[in-house]
Amino acid sequence: MRFNVELKRVVDDSYDIEIGHELSDKCVTDIAEGLFGRVKRIAVVTDSNVLPLYAEPIAERLRAAGFDTRVFTIPAGEESKTREMKEFVEDSMLSAGFRRDCAVLAVGGGVVTDLAGFTAGTFGRGVPFANFATTLLAAADASVGGKTAVDTPLATNLIGIFNQPKKVWIDIDTWKTLPRRELASGLSETIKHGCLGDKELFEYLEKNVERVFTCDTEVCEFIAEHNCRVKYDVVMKDEREAGLREVLNLGHTVGRAIETLSGYRLLHGEAVGIGMAAQARLGNKLGFISEENMRRVIALYERAELPVTIPGYIDRKELVRKLYTDKKVRNGKLRFVFEREIGDVVCFGGDKYGMEIAEEQIAAILEEM
Repeated sequence: MRFNVELKRVVDDSYDIEIGHELSDKCVTDIAEGLFGRVKRIAVVTDSNVLPLYAEPIAERLRAAGFDTRVFTIPAGEESKTREMKEFVEDSMLSAGFRRDCAVLAVGGGVVTDLAGFTAGTFGRGVPFANFATTLLAAADASVGGKTAVDTPLATNLIGIFNQPKKVWIDIDTWKTLPRRELASGLSETIKHGCLGDKELFEYLEKNVERVFTCDTEVCEFIAEHNCRVKYDVVMKDEREAGLREVLNLGHTVGRAIETLSGYRLLHGEAVGIGMAAQARLGNKLGFISEENMRRVIALYERAELPVTIPGYIDRKELVRKLYTDKKVRNGKLRFVFEREIGDVVCFGGDKYGMEIAEEQIAAILEEM
């Protein structure tokens, strides 16, 4: 005897991204007006830096609006994006009496939104969540697409799920409280977006990149909108990373490996800056990008106060070995995404955007750097 369990369904995972200024009250209003349905219990997940600046004030407003709200805080930094820290948040929520009748509100940067989104996707087999993004990096990298994950000692972001939020608020005013180094880290993913799909954004940054460090309103609004647009154009066509979405990993094969090997002394954007320089150099040797445009890419990263060479404390041979932990590896072969000049990526036929690279090819580039 055989039973066919037919479970066809149509899911609408659409959500809004609101870009603006002083959005804390709007966040609370949206939740009070039913963003999470009938949910009355809110778990606010944040980090130790963001807690006093934004998370606790938002939690207080939610309590005033009648929501049973608890704040769960992790230490700031990439080192907190682990399975152990996810377990800590889950156990803390359970101890506080949270069950399936709750929602998760992430208030913070990419580490917080990744961890909270992953937690929401598995807690009680899935509860709704939303992101209040407080960094340029989160606005550029974590606000669109629904990729949530944690890091492991072997590599970054290999354990996770696709989980779409109910809404994302990008509050540009929060960038004013970021250290200069964090702003630079966020610029890294922004420049990457210009390289892979928005020539206008790249050229705008060439003219205005220094103004980001003063949190110039016009510049910040421009890059926030263009960051979302680039990711939307890709994710809309390939939500589950079947092909095209790999282009968002431009520069990340080397970048992620360096980030891990640095023991997170390098911020994510700093590691990606080095990875972008590596892909541009190799892409130039392969004929995908001209010498002039390669230099423009590297120069823009330098103007954004980001590294474009490999720190001396990172062993080149160990770095090459670490490249094999990249999620684009297929059948033990390294695969790279390459930009085509400025504002485009190389397609290798059909929906194929990754190219197999011999270990010797990338090893030679890394030695030069």
